[in-house]
Amino acid sequence: MAAKPHMNLVFIGHVDHGKSTTVGRFLYDSGALSEQDYRKLEAEAKAQGKETFVFAYVMDKLKEERKRGVTIDVAYKKFSGQKYDFTIIDAPGHKDFVKNMITGTSQADAAVLVVSAKEGIQPQTKEHAFLAQVMGIRQLVISVNKMDDVGYEKAKYEATKAELSKLLSGIGYKVDQINFIPTSAWKGDNLAKKSTNMPWYTGPTLMEALDTLVPPKSPTDKALRLPIQDVYTIKGFGTVPVGRVETGIMKPGDKVIVNPPGKSGEVKSIEMHHEQLTEALPGMNIGFNVKGLEKGDIARGDVLGHSNNPPTIAAEFIAQIVVLNHPTAIPINYTPVFHMHTAQVACTLLEIQKRMDPKTGAVVEENPKFLKTGDAAIVKIKPTKPICVEEYKSFPQLGRFAIRDMGQTVAAGMITQVKPFVKEGK
Repeated sequence: MAAKPHMNLVFIGHVDHGKSTTVGRFLYDSGALSEQDYRKLEAEAKAQGKETFVFAYVMDKLKEERKRGVTIDVAYKKFSGQKYDFTIIDAPGHKDFVKNMITGTSQADAAVLVVSAKEGIQPQTKEHAFLAQVMGIRQLVISVNKMDDVGYEKAKYEATKAELSKLLSGIGYKVDQINFIPTSAWKGDNLAKKSTNMPWYTGPTLMEALDTLVPPKSPTDKALRLPIQDVYTIKGFGTVPVGRVETGIMKPGDKVIVNPPGKSGEVKSIEMHHEQLTEALPGMNIGFNVKGLEKGDIARGDVLGHSNNPPTIAAEFIAQIVVLNHPTAIPINYTPVFHMHTAQVACTLLEIQKRMDPKTGAVVEENPKFLKTGDAAIVKIKPTKPICVEEYKSFPQLGRFAIRDMGQTVAAGMITQVKPFVKEGK
């Protein structure tokens, strides 16, 4: 039987709108979570007096596993649709959710935005929708969740849908191409099974909507780029870096280099979901072993490529950014933390070259002194330490970033030019 095409899916949305419960219920209803495992989680949830959290525990259980580092594919859950195989990325509802959400979203092919029909649009709904757009996610499915909390009323669903349509079209999504689905993750309405509680809704279930998505064309013809997400030490294997192949193909025997540290070696073995692979293709989340690489040689945020086409280390780069949310103004020499693929590095704003109208892209002002919320701009950035990034047009996955400061995402953008870092004496 031929393998189904594969897609990476990220669940986003405001805290407590039901992301984790949606994922858990979905895995249960689609058969990816066994009855036996479900019963165990149910007993645990009851014992803690949190019965309604039983499905959320499916993903939360992974967080403990990840802390203990017992297995290497813990942050991901697989399930099968009719047409595609999906990997759900990262544990939703994590307290560092935005950080993980940025890493997760930069790896996703599509997103499910979960919004409570009871509360409607909340701050993180806006932030996550905007980040999904900036991070290049063009395919969205909307779950208008907690319909059981509003008595399954059609009017409530329609009002939430109208509010969301306005938000999404305002940031550049084509709303007529998006499925909006009234759901109750807790009760299981319209996730994998059609709801009998909402006869007024005749559209697809969430599962059916996911099968209408289009998998990305695999960038196998590009150079190998694999941002490192974690590094484990596993008995009998030694050092096992984990990450997602963004572009290119990696095989055992390949000569590879990890930048910025510049450490090289030969790929010994590759595995995914506990199976040995003869090659790793774009979109695969893998663990691997490289001869000559020790634990201290490689860290989260480094990027692996083939030795004959190494990942670019940036001295400076030019980017187009949009300021999402800043309480005052962003001046020149501002140095917040940039989140790019799996890396987090403080970077300095050297120049603001142009301020633009975010809706039209027209230049409004040359060389302004500062930027404020809602501005779009062309800027020059200098990382405070070496980091691997690429131009968005060549490697979109390594050319997007979000800027975090004061516990929130203040801006997001994409890289248009990279000035490579040259070591002294070369």
